[in-house]
Amino acid sequence: MTTTSRRPAALAAARLRPSDLAGLASVGLRTRKLRAGLSALGIAIGVAAIVAVLGLAASSQAALLDEIARLGTNLLKVTNGQTLAGAAAELPDAAPGMIARLPGVTSVQDTGTVGDVSAYKSPLIPSVETNALSVDATTLNLPAVAGTSLAQGSFLNAATAREPVAVLGAVTARLLGIDRIHPGMRIRAGDQWFYVTGILNKDTYAPEIDSAVLVGFPAAEKYLNFDGHPSEIYVRTTPDNQAVTTAVHNLLGAQAWPEYPSQVDVSQPSDALTAQADAKGALDTLFLGLGAIALLVGAIGVANIMIISVLERRSEIGLRRALGATRSQIRAQFLAEAILLSLAGGAAGVAIGAAATAIYARGHHELLVIPAEAWAGGLAAAVVIGALAGLLPAIRAARLSPTQALWSI
Repeated sequence: MTTTSRRPAALAAARLRPSDLAGLASVGLRTRKLRAGLSALGIAIGVAAIVAVLGLAASSQAALLDEIARLGTNLLKVTNGQTLAGAAAELPDAAPGMIARLPGVTSVQDTGTVGDVSAYKSPLIPSVETNALSVDATTLNLPAVAGTSLAQGSFLNAATAREPVAVLGAVTARLLGIDRIHPGMRIRAGDQWFYVTGILNKDTYAPEIDSAVLVGFPAAEKYLNFDGHPSEIYVRTTPDNQAVTTAVHNLLGAQAWPEYPSQVDVSQPSDALTAQADAKGALDTLFLGLGAIALLVGAIGVANIMIISVLERRSEIGLRRALGATRSQIRAQFLAEAILLSLAGGAAGVAIGAAATAIYARGHHELLVIPAEAWAGGLAAAVVIGALAGLLPAIRAARLSPTQALWSI
């Protein structure tokens, strides 16, 4: 009777579950905390720069668009252009009334710059120190049409428009050192004292009003020898109807001055804000490039620490291989460690970038907007960089044979 001996079957390699892999990858980072933290710092700086740049741009753009929606896009501005000789043109006195007759126009207000007249808080101030302030005659409903409001006091009315009474723009009040209205407060315009009754808020659509001293048309003609010609005409059209606004825009030049429509400038202030909102991201590319450089430096740091880790842990690799770990498991361990290191840096970067965006938005009274692509893209970039940076060290670790690795014990 013959017997045949059977060779024992080879043991199958144990499967490495994702939870086991994560725990195994974290061991190397926990035992070398300082080194791991410094390596993750580069990733964190790069991701924080990306999140902050995109967040700040989105927050600023959202604030501008919100302001445009609040102020409306139905404001048109008519100003005097230039004559063929290059001199400043002079709009006709009847221009505001002619414009008000256009279909779709809901309200018209105008101002006229009083030439050769400057405003001062005191007559003792040298005449050359004008602070680039202008003295303008105005109609009575200017704030509502031009998109501003009163910060303090009251605006001109039918009675005060005939008297030496003035309302200050936001910049004018600041440059004259006036932050509140007191009874009897006066400023000097030309050779006449004017009593200050109000201060306007900043005007986004008409910044020229911010640096003006506003007086009534009758008062300007009586006390400052104003000729009565308007220099800026503010026109409101039917709200939320861009077709009407465009139609009125096309007719304003000829309607304001039929004889010389080419000497009339027509603009839509909201276009400037829209262009500003679009241009907010013009410098984003530069800062995103700096963030990408920081990510590259971080990737080099991760690759460096992983290569050093492989060299320092040769005995660990040899022992695990001798106990049955496969090359793919060793490779997965070090690759997961690199990804985990980069992911930790990416998470820290997202938190730092979001905090910086929140601080900026709060300080500038803007909406806090952090686009999903900012934080998701930052984390995804960190994972990809970690995988690429850890690939070569992981392959090197997997290629070590057990005998070579254990020889270093």
